[in-house]
Amino acid sequence: MQSQNEYIGDDNFKKFLEHYDCPTPLHVVKMKFAGAICSPNYDLRPTDVISSFWREGEEPRLETKKEAELFFKFFMGLWDEIFAQIGFNKLKLSKNEGSRAYDIAINRYDEIELGFLEGFWGGQENLKIPAYIAQIVDQLSELADVYEIVATRAQKGEADDVLIKTLQQTDTMVQKAISFIVENFAMPKIKQIGDKALMN
Repeated sequence: MQSQNEYIGDDNFKKFLEHYDCPTPLHVVKMKFAGAICSPNYDLRPTDVISSFWREGEEPRLETKKEAELFFKFFMGLWDEIFAQIGFNKLKLSKNEGSRAYDIAINRYDEIELGFLEGFWGGQENLKIPAYIAQIVDQLSELADVYEIVATRAQKGEADDVLIKTLQQTDTMVQKAISFIVENFAMPKIKQIGDKALMN
């Protein structure tokens, strides 16, 4: 089914986030949506995730009904874009902006730990998931820690070329872990929800 909410594109969406003083960067927004779509928390709604992009009490004030409609339409355009990528297992890590190992490592840590993993758990910690999925999610958390370690090593002056190689290897493992979660947990869940909707 074609989405009614078309994604406005990365450049325009970055401007949209800036307009509303959103402290969460686009690469984290995308991965938090992805984690939420994969989440075992069936009560998690897109609006819950959207509100989490701002610190509590700092959410934007939407002055008119039209502004509110446009605000959520833009976010749902991105949600539907990420949903489609997950439906075809085409979700990818963001392109690295910048060339310094420190910057890349910090961006990746945020993308996985504050993005995908926070979205996946959706504010819950005791959700039931199959043991083999739990193992991959734990591995993903450990890989996020690797990015943090690389950032620390970069701050201490370790050569960028060595660290970049570590980051590339970590990216490969992260991408495989996310693809595994999508294929073996998210896609069956999406199909199950779709089948139920067709039956009703």
